[in-house]
Amino acid sequence: MPCASRTNACARSVARSFCRRTSRCGSRTEVPAYVAFLRAVNVRPRWVKMSRLREVLVEDGFQDVETYIQSGNVKVSSSMRSVVRVRTRLEEVIEAEFGFPVPCIVRTPARLREIAEYAETLTSPLDPSEITETERRYVTMTAESLTPEQLAFCNEWRRPGERLHGDVGEIYWWLGMPTHQAKMSNARLERLGVVATTRDIKVVRELAARWGA
Repeated sequence: MPCASRTNACARSVARSFCRRTSRCGSRTEVPAYVAFLRAVNVRPRWVKMSRLREVLVEDGFQDVETYIQSGNVKVSSSMRSVVRVRTRLEEVIEAEFGFPVPCIVRTPARLREIAEYAETLTSPLDPSEITETERRYVTMTAESLTPEQLAFCNEWRRPGERLHGDVGEIYWWLGMPTHQAKMSNARLERLGVVATTRDIKVVRELAARWGA
């Protein structure tokens, strides 16, 4: 039955072609995930609606797009397979849609979990007498690795109720007072020549639980 043979051969060819486009027959190739931290959004006049952000990222080809709270925490999946390429494309899409540049600090899910776990190993360097209220903790993430000079600045920072600990691409904070009373700030860190964004340790823990690998 030559017609049936040709039909079966065609079916086998289609099946082989489909399998080549997937990691194995029946499942599509896994696309890597990335976590982006947007710098200085939703503070006047830099408004970025998270619902619209999700829409434009999906329209641009990003997959599995999620956001968490309004401070600009975004998870995406992308076939670009490069932190630098993902960061660059996110910044291009966001500026085109919202009309102003938004630096994006990108981490892999595995790195996000490492950051959260490392933070839990650090003991507070503050003396109880330096804590006027509840101790506050933050994590700053930088776009590039910190230089030895930048790390030294962070690790030598000692003000009443303020300490920093620098580690490659992150800076861990302890404050014994509200942030508006502290001499340290994200802007001050950026005067070192880094692009940075800061999150409360509680947010970092939650994101690691949600999106960490």
